[in-house]
Amino acid sequence: MRYPASEKIEIIRSVEASHLPVKQTLAMLGIPSSTYYDWYARWVEGGVERRILAAMCVAG
Repeated sequence: MRYPASEKIEIIRSVEASHLPVKQTLAMLGIPSSTYYDWYARWVEGGVERRILAAMCVAG
């Protein structure tokens, strides 16, 4: 399943905000950890998802 960038960001934020371990949070969301860490690596590197997040923060 492909996720839009905005949903990837929402998932990253949810995992970061969770008081549960990452592995457990991802299991609850149904996201493979390898997929999450690919998204997270691109976000940290300043990929498209991060630019969308920055635009959302400015607009909101």
